[in-house]
Amino acid sequence: MSPLPNEQFQQLGLAVIETEWREIGRLRERIDTRFAAACRLLAHCKARVVVTGMGKSGHIGGKIAATLASTGTPAFFVHPGEASHGDLGMIVPGDVVLALSNSGETTEILTIVPLIKRLGVPLISLTGNPDSTLAREAAVNLDVSVRQEACPHDLAPTSSTTAALVMGDALAIALLDARGFTPEDFARSHPGGSLGRRLLLRVADIMHRGERIPCVDADATIDEALMEMTRKGLGMTAVVSGNGRLLGIYTDGDLRRTFEADLDLKSTPVTEVMTPDCVTIDAEALAAEALNRMERHKINALLVVDDDQKVVGAFNMHDLLRSGVV
Repeated sequence: MSPLPNEQFQQLGLAVIETEWREIGRLRERIDTRFAAACRLLAHCKARVVVTGMGKSGHIGGKIAATLASTGTPAFFVHPGEASHGDLGMIVPGDVVLALSNSGETTEILTIVPLIKRLGVPLISLTGNPDSTLAREAAVNLDVSVRQEACPHDLAPTSSTTAALVMGDALAIALLDARGFTPEDFARSHPGGSLGRRLLLRVADIMHRGERIPCVDADATIDEALMEMTRKGLGMTAVVSGNGRLLGIYTDGDLRRTFEADLDLKSTPVTEVMTPDCVTIDAEALAAEALNRMERHKINALLVVDDDQKVVGAFNMHDLLRSGVV
């Protein structure tokens, strides 16, 4: 094989995208009453959505099942060939079967259709041939036919698999919205991912507590505040009254301004140079909210206070980085 010029590779890539884009656009006219009927069957499913398909349709079916499961619709994929050899027992009354076949004549799927019907399980099909056997046997058939594959020989499943995937996504997201599925719900099914951490992690989970909180009394000098900042390593210290209520914060930025003012560090009270009315946050706030607050105010650390404005924690941007929120 002789390498092609860069321009020709680019032209071939663009041709694929344009073909698939055009075929996806044709799906708009098929979001009709049949689509709504399929959504209704899935929404009323009392058990699980069982997705099945052979070959490339099977790969797409696996992705659709995963998308459904992660967006509030319990779902899993069953290989139709394995279903004929025991795995059909995974389908139970109360399920809904979603079958993918571009031809609508896939032997492995048609073999198990009578058994699915015997269980009284509704069958939804995604086919490229609305007159096929599978389409006729389904309670609802969604037409995902394409006029042209992106393959130059019009053979390799490309546009057809993309169309099926997009229709599957349309079903999943329509159900997500109908169920009132929230970002927090999504995070609960993705606790190991960065999104889960952003949506579930709270300030209380990452803040420093007790003796690890940088804190000095109101009568402390700048020098004493600086030593507390150095010991605790958060780039700031809280300044509190005798009863522990927050008066202000002294940060690395305040220290630079102190040097510019040429003040005596050992005799000047920190209250003269601290930032009063500083930005704070509640321990139960989401860590993602804390990040937004810090970015909005262009600060690198936050103090955590309770309802009485007493300091209960502290953290900085490095803590957010370590927790995976950033």
